Amino acid sequence: MAIGFFALVVALACGFAFLNGFRDVSTAVALSVRTRALTSSVAVLLAAVFNFAGAMLSGGFALLSSQSLFELPDGVSGLAILASALAAAILWGAYAWWRGIPLSSTHALVGGFAGAGAASTLIGGHAIGGVDNALLFQVVLPLVLSPVIAFGAAYLLVWPVTWAARFTQPDVVHSRFRRAEAVSAAAVAFGHGLQDGQRTISVLLLAGVAAGLYDGGELPLWPVVLTAVLLTVGTLFGGWRISHTLGHKLTRIDPLRGFVAQSLSSLMLFIGAIGLHLPLSTTHTLTSAVLGAGTNQNFSVTNRPMVLRILGFWLLTPAVTAAVAFVLGLAFSPLAKL
Repeated sequence: MAIGFFALVVALACGFAFLNGFRDVSTAVALSVRTRALTSSVAVLLAAVFNFAGAMLSGGFALLSSQSLFELPDGVSGLAILASALAAAILWGAYAWWRGIPLSSTHALVGGFAGAGAASTLIGGHAIGGVDNALLFQVVLPLVLSPVIAFGAAYLLVWPVTWAARFTQPDVVHSRFRRAEAVSAAAVAFGHGLQDGQRTISVLLLAGVAAGLYDGGELPLWPVVLTAVLLTVGTLFGGWRISHTLGHKLTRIDPLRGFVAQSLSSLMLFIGAIGLHLPLSTTHTLTSAVLGAGTNQNFSVTNRPMVLRILGFWLLTPAVTAAVAFVLGLAFSPLAKL
């Protein structure tokens, strides 16, 4: 039974990684396509290559993350928790993509862990160790701090960049920043691979430990390669609903402001992954930076109803995935006792 549940978790983790790449490719390259810095086909290929590179390099950080993320119970009980959390995150992520709403896969996953852990405790199983700290440091604080920092920093950075280009003809400014946007889009895709690749790899490592197939020591290669490949395949199949939201519905943005938003977002993702070992949401960071850079203009271009709608989804994400994972955890409980 443990091997069967392990195979289920691996399949769900593959689906989670594919959906992550499928949804977030549009986040990474939306501005470059919107401002005509890149064509959609070139943008997707660029994002796929750098997503793959980032995910391949995220393995070491994922090992640290898996060792400090949660303490799952061994055996089928722990695997059922993982399966419930992944399924809840996939369902909510797919629904949000269909609605064209950018949201965090990380927050969805951690909310799922909380709900699945509560279900395990309710039926007399083992609780998840460290879930309270994970909720605090991976949901509450990033949910509040990283969007605020991204919004404020992007808003402020527009001033020195526009000041530096004040004596340059507008068409020259647009041309130069379109070229710069291509580089910053690649940086965002690389940062996305670094950040989001860790999530799936960590889940696979936790599944291996729970199933007794991995001792938590040296990092095996297969979770890293599998995650990188699925993220890349999802990127190549990328859906553009969220891109339309970021590039057209949220705010009006030019190449200069697009470059500011993408450069700041990639910098925050790099610092979070490499410097602080802190999970940051690519979606939250970039969406907030786009909104901050787009707001700093001489005329109002922000779609406030859309902003409120996105914020509502962000706030609902941990609660909804916790509730769905709780129900799924209860549904899996008879199988876990076999």
